Amino acid sequence: MTSLSDLPIPTSFAPMEAKLVDALPEDEGWRFEPKWDGFRCLAFRSGSEVDLRAKSGKPLGRYFPEVVEALKVLRVDRFVVDGELTISLNGELSFDALQMRLHPAESRIRKLAAQTPAVLVLFDCLVTEDGRSLVDEPLADRQAELEILYEQMGRPPVLRLSPGTDDLGQARDWLAHTGAALDGVVAKRIDGPYVSGERAMLKIKRMRTAECVVGGFRYETGSKLVGSLLLGLYDDQGRLDHVGFTSTITDAERPALTKRLEKLKGGSGFTGSAPGGPSRWSGERSAEWTPLKPELVVEVRYDHVTGDRFRHGTKLLRWRPDKAPEQCTLKQLRAEAAPEKVIAATR
Repeated sequence: MTSLSDLPIPTSFAPMEAKLVDALPEDEGWRFEPKWDGFRCLAFRSGSEVDLRAKSGKPLGRYFPEVVEALKVLRVDRFVVDGELTISLNGELSFDALQMRLHPAESRIRKLAAQTPAVLVLFDCLVTEDGRSLVDEPLADRQAELEILYEQMGRPPVLRLSPGTDDLGQARDWLAHTGAALDGVVAKRIDGPYVSGERAMLKIKRMRTAECVVGGFRYETGSKLVGSLLLGLYDDQGRLDHVGFTSTITDAERPALTKRLEKLKGGSGFTGSAPGGPSRWSGERSAEWTPLKPELVVEVRYDHVTGDRFRHGTKLLRWRPDKAPEQCTLKQLRAEAAPEKVIAATR
């Protein structure tokens, strides 16, 4: 009976990572793939043993039991593959649904696994069915082995094979024409080995913009000057929901901007979801904010949307005095599409 310890690479093996760059590389010898918004995962199987490992090296198996069970019954009983764990809700990727899995109660995890099963999107093969390590082999060979392995596995529903291309024009088209379906594109050297733990890939993120109402602000810690703007968008019922913040304000701008904001103090602020409400974003200073009259509009740049809000801080691009606040709605935000939609769109 074989075990995970018999594999040529250990479960502590660190995945190859990507360096963020501004543009797609234009020289020859690159393979381009969609950038998935999920949990990076190395999946190990040997005999009856399966292990899932996060980029941090921590085990993920207990949080995704449906994936472990599905891999255990595959007709191929030995492999190591690299991919991204994703969960789709209503045809869109849901990072919130992934994070909800990181729960201490097994009963809760099992319930979520049944309600919102995860899919592992595959994009690299590190160990073949016959136990051969591919980490020193070029990507072109690893990709060919991955396609063979995927067919041998029987194309199970728990797995998807990520699309890819060596055509720069196709990669540009993905970024330009698939809208919010893609989070970005990853570029890998076709002749490159799998370099554990190194940023040997490139990632080009698809940045988007939105026009938002300034529904409130926070002062800098220990200061009487503005530190960040709280951003809002109107829902279908006309309520202003808090969707995130921007703090990209220069020191030179702060005094005049603070005076401008303080003249609007005392307004309704956020009439829908507001800062300080129960959410995973709430921090110790989440209730310390000043509501404003909803009159100012800013255009910001963002990367990810999760649960109708910006997952990270945004970059302030410009003020939009030409834009009416009521025109700033949640319809601007579009989450990443489910893998099957992306795969169909990139064919």
